[in-house]
Amino acid sequence: MGGSRNAVLGRPRGFDVDEALERAMRVFWERGYEGASLSDLTDAMGITKTSMYAAFGNKEQLFRKALARYTEGPASYASRALEEPTARGVAEALLQGAVRTTTLPERPSGCLGVQGALAASEGGRAAHDVLVGWRNDAGHRLQERFRRAVDEGDLPRDTDPVRLARYLATVGFGIAVQAASGLGREELQDIADTALRGWPHA
Repeated sequence: MGGSRNAVLGRPRGFDVDEALERAMRVFWERGYEGASLSDLTDAMGITKTSMYAAFGNKEQLFRKALARYTEGPASYASRALEEPTARGVAEALLQGAVRTTTLPERPSGCLGVQGALAASEGGRAAHDVLVGWRNDAGHRLQERFRRAVDEGDLPRDTDPVRLARYLATVGFGIAVQAASGLGREELQDIADTALRGWPHA
C-alpha cells in the first residue's frame, strides 16, 4: 500500500533528501538566490531536475526549505541568544554567533539571509521578499526580548527597545557583510566587542 502511494506521489528514490537539502543550502548561501542556477543546484545535490521538483518543488520552494534549514542549523544561535538571562548576554551571544557562523571552516562566508537576495530582479522578487520577512521577524523577536528587559529592570527605563534591536541587528548583519568581503574572525570579533562597549547598563 505504502509503495504504491510513493509511486503515485512520484517520491524520488536513491538519494538522501536531507543531504541534498544541505547541499542546496550551501549553494544558496554561497551564490544567493539568483546566482544559483538550477544546474548548480542539481549538480551539487547529485540529482536530476525531475527528482528535485518531485522532492522539493520549484526553485523558490527549494529556497524556502533551504532557508528553514539554515535557520534551524547554522543560524540557530540567534534563537538561542534570546534565551540568555540578560539583555547584554543576548547581545553578546548574538554577535559572537554571527562572527562564528559567518566564518565557519568549509562553509561559505557571510550569511545566507543577507546574501541570498540583496540584488534581485523581478524573477528573484519572491526570494527577496522571503528574506526581508526573515530579517524583520528576527528584528521583532529581538525587540520583544529587549522590551521585556526594560520591564524587568535589566535595561534602563528610558531604553528604546526598537532602536536598540535595530542597532544590534545592523551590527550583526554588517558582520556578515564584512565576512563575505574577506574579514577574518579576529577582525570581526573586534567589531562585535566595539559595539558592546557602549551597551546601556541598568
